[in-house]
Amino acid sequence: MTALVTGSDRRSDDQAEEAPRAQAPGADPAAHLLGRPMPADRLRGWLVAGVLAVIGGIVRLQNLGFPTHNGTPVFDEKHYTPQAWQMLRNGGYEDNPGYELTVHPPLAKQLISIGEWLFGYNGWGWRFTAAILGTLMVLMIVRIARRLTRSTLLGAVAGILLICDGVLHLMSRSGMLDIFIAFFVLAAFGCVLLDRDQMRQRLAVTIREGWVNDSIYGPRLGFRWWRFAAGVSLGLACASKWGGLYWVAAFGLMTVIWDATARRSAGVAHPWVGAIRRDLLPGLWALLLVPVLVYLGTWWAWFGSETGVDRHLVTTWWGPFGPALRSLFDYSANVLNFHESLVTKPNEPHPWESKPWTWPMGLRPMLFYWDSATTGCGESQCVSATMLIGTPAMWWLAFPMLAWGLWRMVGRLDWRYTAVVVAYHAGLLPWFLNLDRQMYFFYMTPVSAFLILGLVLPLGQILGTAKDGYERRGTGLLVVAIYVGLVVANFVWLWPILNGDSITNARWQAELWLPSWR
Repeated sequence: MTALVTGSDRRSDDQAEEAPRAQAPGADPAAHLLGRPMPADRLRGWLVAGVLAVIGGIVRLQNLGFPTHNGTPVFDEKHYTPQAWQMLRNGGYEDNPGYELTVHPPLAKQLISIGEWLFGYNGWGWRFTAAILGTLMVLMIVRIARRLTRSTLLGAVAGILLICDGVLHLMSRSGMLDIFIAFFVLAAFGCVLLDRDQMRQRLAVTIREGWVNDSIYGPRLGFRWWRFAAGVSLGLACASKWGGLYWVAAFGLMTVIWDATARRSAGVAHPWVGAIRRDLLPGLWALLLVPVLVYLGTWWAWFGSETGVDRHLVTTWWGPFGPALRSLFDYSANVLNFHESLVTKPNEPHPWESKPWTWPMGLRPMLFYWDSATTGCGESQCVSATMLIGTPAMWWLAFPMLAWGLWRMVGRLDWRYTAVVVAYHAGLLPWFLNLDRQMYFFYMTPVSAFLILGLVLPLGQILGTAKDGYERRGTGLLVVAIYVGLVVANFVWLWPILNGDSITNARWQAELWLPSWR
């Protein structure tokens, strides 16, 4: 069984980098920089990820066309799937601001339109692309958790937890936009991790070859393709929903700090100044300019249209930019004003509105669909419903997870917990800036994957390291297995109200564990 990097009785890599250590004859002088290597079971790692992705795909694609509201979309699908259908008709852009709510960038709706092109304007068409990306998230999180923990077993645990998360399950089966931003943010996170490892590997080469200190600022490390890929992914996230901007800032800051600590670990005389001189401008290009260019590129159909929404809002030149960019700027300003003005009216709250302090534990879920006139449950009166609920066996551990993550982040300088905690808060904390705004639990969709990663890291510590004794490892494995089994059982219990199965009213009442769920 592959060992975990961060056992509770071991220092994190960043702490270990600070301690001088004598090198045994023939030892790798860059070993302290690289930390524990990736597991050697490369083929098994991909097989595990592939098998779990297939299972996740089956779970997400089954009966994908149900439910509908008399053949029409349900809940907020009513906004986005008609807009995607417009795009399919027009060649990629919207020309009719339905409900005056054409207030999100085009990419996610363009991706929804692919499913509508394949299957038509029906449940399968509205949700197919979301289900595919939700399935690919299973594959990604297995690989990401494996890289964070250096354990194929823990990567598999992450994949199982993601399959069994009620939020990601239902959002993968809905024609809404949030699963798309969740997919691209998770992809960007994986690319940032790969960039960190690649940068340290390049520094390791300079140490072995003896030229790491040819400059007091450290060496130049060449083009960083994974950082570039992270920028592309972040641009695609912003092109799905503007909330991707929060992760642009978080990941950009995180990579600058990682660059500086890597140079410090390599023995560079001035690591922070070196990171600013060598890495900051290329980082701004990759993680700021590239996302902007990618974002603008997703508006290609709108730029090429004559009848797109607000395409000719401005017809005069604007400094060095043409009227098209000025129109997009003013259109975006109108959209921003819409979002800022979307506040709860006095005495008229939305029945499923919630505030961000309730989101970590999922205390106010959302009812997407309800039909009290179904049959097939074995009684005269049946209920069919879909409700967005985070699997309590995971979501109710959010605050202990965050507390432990902050301790590991600050008290033990553990970069893995830092990465996960920062990514989690990038999706949560910005919503506290305008508490008068209407807010809903489904905004936590992109954060769900980081909750899972935040749980997998301490599960690895419970599992123990390869150096622990047989009894210690056996006990740890038993605890992890019991917990994973509990999550799976909890997901199975919630299955009827995540998929709209016909159930008795008594079973429906039994599903509603808390008063705030009603």
